[in-house]
Amino acid sequence: MDAFRELLACPACGGPMGSGWHCRGCGVRYTAPDGIPNLRLGGDARTEAVRRFYEYAPFPGFRAHDTLASLHARAERSKFARLLDAAIAGDARILEIGCGTGQMSLYLARAERIVIGADLSRAALSLGQAAARRLGLTGVQFVETDLRRPGLRAGAFDVIYASGVLHHTPSPRASFARIAELARPGAMVVVGLYNAFARIPLRLRRLVARASGYRWIPFDPVLRERNGEPARRQAWLRDQYQHPEEHRHTLREVQRWFAETGVEYVRTYPSALFGETADDLLSAAGDTWTPEAWLAQLGWMRSLGHEGGLFMMVGRRRAA
Repeated sequence: MDAFRELLACPACGGPMGSGWHCRGCGVRYTAPDGIPNLRLGGDARTEAVRRFYEYAPFPGFRAHDTLASLHARAERSKFARLLDAAIAGDARILEIGCGTGQMSLYLARAERIVIGADLSRAALSLGQAAARRLGLTGVQFVETDLRRPGLRAGAFDVIYASGVLHHTPSPRASFARIAELARPGAMVVVGLYNAFARIPLRLRRLVARASGYRWIPFDPVLRERNGEPARRQAWLRDQYQHPEEHRHTLREVQRWFAETGVEYVRTYPSALFGETADDLLSAAGDTWTPEAWLAQLGWMRSLGHEGGLFMMVGRRRAA
């Protein structure tokens, strides 16, 4: 537990956490029901709306009889997940921000890695915690906290992974600045965001869904795949079509976030360069010619639009 506690901090003052979940700086004492520290202070109305949304239907859901092998097999259907795992050292300190039910945290918790899965929804974290216990994974710790004032130690992590979370915060740009502060110099920073172009197909499907009272949603392969799993189907429907807070972003916009916070841009996944295959997430993209990047993003409407239009940005935290 000490190895995990060293990566946490008091959300009120930023001080180190002592045994018994008290702050050694300001003395505030926190609780850890079911082994999940509650390091979340009260949020604003919009953040609280998102928290309540995920408390009602945690996302993504687990399958009834998941094993460690089946969890890994499902994650590794994604080439990106395989590349991410390959890019991370076996002794890395990893933070997954907005981990939801923690499926990526559980996947990355191998070798000697220490993984913190942080989210503002205790209902989602409880599912991740139960899965970790069931699967015998001891290298992951789930924490309830909020990006506005995170209970996480600044400059402590070798890898920051935040996929599908920043675009659900009131200010994605400010949220990115906060997670950049948690990375040590040289750390890998990975964010997954809805792309302004690649999200267009789902937004069109959402128009039809709303007009039909969600009785008909055309051309959604994830909903079709989950027809036999009502709970997981409902979780996808709510997350993609009924979310109370959503933003969409371009490659150039996020590159500006990187530059403002001392994070060196490395690449996107999929690649924003024609003819390039991203087989190493830490190899720098050949160039960043703006017209090519815009055309690539238009192409993502076809390649990414069928599952919501999420694209990944990879960077490295510069030395101070």
